[in-house]
Amino acid sequence: MAVGLSFTPEALRPVRGVALGVAEAGVRKEGRRDVAVVALAEGSVTAGVFTRNRFCAAPVVVAREHLIACAGRVRGWVINAGVANAGTGARGIEDARQCCRWTAEVLGVSPQEILPFSTGVIMEPLPMARLQRGIFEAATAVSPEGWAAAAEAIMTTDTVPKGGSQQVRLSDGSVATITGIAKGAGMIHPNMATMLAFVATDARVTPEWLRTLVAEVTEESFHAITVDGDMSTNDAFVVAATGQCGPLLDGSGEDSAAFAAALREVAVWLAQAIVRDGEGATKFVTVVVEEGRDRAECREVAFAVARSPLVKTALFASDPNLGRILAAVGAAGVEDLAPEGVWVELMSEGERVRVAERGERAGEYDEEAAKRVMQRPELTIRVGLGRGTAAAQVWTCDLSYEYVRVNAAYRS
Repeated sequence: MAVGLSFTPEALRPVRGVALGVAEAGVRKEGRRDVAVVALAEGSVTAGVFTRNRFCAAPVVVAREHLIACAGRVRGWVINAGVANAGTGARGIEDARQCCRWTAEVLGVSPQEILPFSTGVIMEPLPMARLQRGIFEAATAVSPEGWAAAAEAIMTTDTVPKGGSQQVRLSDGSVATITGIAKGAGMIHPNMATMLAFVATDARVTPEWLRTLVAEVTEESFHAITVDGDMSTNDAFVVAATGQCGPLLDGSGEDSAAFAAALREVAVWLAQAIVRDGEGATKFVTVVVEEGRDRAECREVAFAVARSPLVKTALFASDPNLGRILAAVGAAGVEDLAPEGVWVELMSEGERVRVAERGERAGEYDEEAAKRVMQRPELTIRVGLGRGTAAAQVWTCDLSYEYVRVNAAYRS
């Protein structure tokens, strides 16, 4: 049911210095790929951001530890779907470390150079005997062509694999490739969302700038999406640079700017793909808030609208019960917001409907036009706060009957 989203395996370009393998381990269900191993060339650097949920999963704890211990010089990632290894206590930590040891043994590197990732059901232990076989199989089958298979192996309730590539021509004539995959469909909200995203490039990037860039890109992509307002225990977004081509990028100059723009494009595409594949989604919605005093308050208002169950169910029904948007704006926590300065519009396919202005229904409001816009699979909600020049945008989806069905039956 993904909105305007399809998967083209051929579009995922190989990245020099990266090889991926997958396996069917039966982590939770038989007959599906559910383990992926990513091998990174010597000299690669990795930066990442992780969930801020206080019940963060064991692999998040271990991944953070290993990133620090190896100063970002990571040689591999090991990922399983089906069981999150969250809420599993000391056993979960040891299991995550054991997955790193098994992966490191096959790849011939140190366990601290491996980052573990898990996604799936919370408070269940990993099936370690099955995982051991799966990790060995995946790690011994790594290939530069393995991106598409890995995109499928990391899925849980996703209906479509998610992946994309960009290329950047650098000043020395070389072409750097950026390829990324992600999973996520429910429990999506900053900071971060129930998602895993893995991006690799063959560009040479300093560890310091890579960390800065990943943090900046996250704010404009994975921290700008919501499906259901729930923050996960397992989220991670990691980027590896293998250093196989081009001049050293440190954040200065035209090469760095071009590379940053391409990485941002990949991350935004992946983030939007997660929303398009939101559990039960039938609408992809951009929420833009303008005329704020600063970006922070614009984001707060945008998320108040984007995560409102009442707004989202009206979107699903294509019902112009649009006072719900005003209610969400007013509840966003902007204490001195003047209602008479607020305006709201709906937009889609070149059609624009002014809904509200000066704190009430707009004089030219057209109910039939509003319903027509809301019936389209992609639309934009624009809100003006009338108090400044700042702006922000986030992406969300509607809330349907199917969302309830998927989550009610998640463990069955």
